[in-house]
Amino acid sequence: MNIENRLIMKKYILMAMAMIPVAANAQSPIDAYQISQPDLKGTARFMSMGGAFGALGADLSSLSQNPAGIGVYRSNEIGFTLDLDLQSSSSEYMGSKNSKHNTKFYLNNIGGVATMRLNNKTLPNLNFGFTYNKGASFNRAYRGDVPSLKTSLSNYIASIANSYGLTADALGSTDNYDPYIDSDVPWATILGYDSYLISPDGYQGVPNWTGQFGSGDKIVGNDRIPFKTSGSGYFDVRESGSLDEYNIALGGNIANVLYWGMNFDITSLNYNVSALWGENLKDAIVYNPNVDDLQIMDSRWNLSNIYSLSGTGFNYQLGFIVKPIQELRLGFAFHTPTYYNLTEKYLPSEVNYNYPFMDSPDYAVTNDDVSTYNKVNFQTPWKIIVSAAGVIGTKAIISVDYEWNGTRNMKYSQSNSWDWGYDGPDYDWDWGYDYYSSSVPTPEEDANSVIDVVYRNTNTIRVGAEYRILPELSLRAGYNWTSSPVTKSAKDGQDNIPSNGARSFYRLDNSTQYVTAGLGFHKNGWYLDAAYVWKHMTSNYYPFAPNPRDVAAEMINPKLTFNNSQIVLSAGYRF
Repeated sequence: MNIENRLIMKKYILMAMAMIPVAANAQSPIDAYQISQPDLKGTARFMSMGGAFGALGADLSSLSQNPAGIGVYRSNEIGFTLDLDLQSSSSEYMGSKNSKHNTKFYLNNIGGVATMRLNNKTLPNLNFGFTYNKGASFNRAYRGDVPSLKTSLSNYIASIANSYGLTADALGSTDNYDPYIDSDVPWATILGYDSYLISPDGYQGVPNWTGQFGSGDKIVGNDRIPFKTSGSGYFDVRESGSLDEYNIALGGNIANVLYWGMNFDITSLNYNVSALWGENLKDAIVYNPNVDDLQIMDSRWNLSNIYSLSGTGFNYQLGFIVKPIQELRLGFAFHTPTYYNLTEKYLPSEVNYNYPFMDSPDYAVTNDDVSTYNKVNFQTPWKIIVSAAGVIGTKAIISVDYEWNGTRNMKYSQSNSWDWGYDGPDYDWDWGYDYYSSSVPTPEEDANSVIDVVYRNTNTIRVGAEYRILPELSLRAGYNWTSSPVTKSAKDGQDNIPSNGARSFYRLDNSTQYVTAGLGFHKNGWYLDAAYVWKHMTSNYYPFAPNPRDVAAEMINPKLTFNNSQIVLSAGYRF
């Protein structure tokens, strides 16, 4: 392909992209877990006891855990909680270590409970509550280096182009190749083609697409000299956002033995991620348009992505606490999935590149530098919580919770809403009738099938204790552990995890644990609680899938370690 034809092709690509600035993209199984993962947030008392409040109640955070906790109240309460989050992340791979630090300040909780006394022995009171609760924080940042690459993201992109038998003409035509709806091949091949990351080699009808990483012989004068591509990589990722819960709870008790409650939870979600992956290669295979041929040369480039997910949802929670004797309490709570209506926003992805044949660095950008949007429905997992607590006189409490989280039941579905934007509807008109036939899976169905393979249901154990050393002063401690949500085959690179948009990277989490401690002071209805919470989690970062469709690539999986320290303060008044 000569440089003139290449420029013409690029022109048609940009025209095709500009014609559909609002279009659907494939959903990400990884994002599904990121917005569904549990977090330990709430009042200082709740957090200092590891969140083990399923059988205790009478705490503003219990409304969103076991709503039967509202039935335990015998007086009114108002309160709020502040949280200082000191985040630390580190990456390690092949002897290279990097770290990053970040500090955030949150309003964890604010709300109140009103008690209506009925003066009836069987139904002594009926309680109402409203709270705002920080359900989860998505804020984390990490970066790292890969000192010695064994393969390249460009080779991953080339393998995708080969698996689909794409031609250069196909990359410029959404009639033959639609990057908006293909779950495995979104914008990556077009972006790679425009930035010389992939090049057609051989017969142009159905070419063999090649990436920049390889080995062979290069021609220098009249000699053939062996070469083997080498180089390094680097990444920088920043996630932000939160899950905010607005709880409307109703509950009471029956004969001071059975406590019940229900909670209607309205949620607001905001998740953002920006990521950079770069490579510095020596003896890379690069198409040189000046000679219309592949050549061996040094290569420097990076790919940046910005993605956001936002929307609102709702769920329903029902719970019970039974107190057969004064010293024992048993709890049970059931949470429906949260049903979300979400909007995805893909800001233009960009490759910045520099090759020896260029006078200055250049860049390639997706969708003619126009953001794309997509609406999708999403369902988080079901939850079941069983709890037990022992009360030792007026001195001590020991509490244990077990939570089952049906992570494999996360599910995307097509949105019924329409977004008539400035340039047309949120719809790709060339999907055609066949796309909706039962034989052709939707992007949502594709994502759900990957969720079922990559993720497994999780278990959470929470243990908490409180000891009253003085009538006004209490000591607290707790521990919280959640099992890894990821299957062994996914961690070992046996499962291909598709990209979405031009995003090929993902993170797989291991187990998460919290160690907590705190103090509580109360007098004349006023209370002041403080907590320290240490969170530890490890993950593995993958710049691209280690097992593409038709080429077995070397696994690149730097280990990430996240250590967060939280200082939490609650204040309130009971009357």
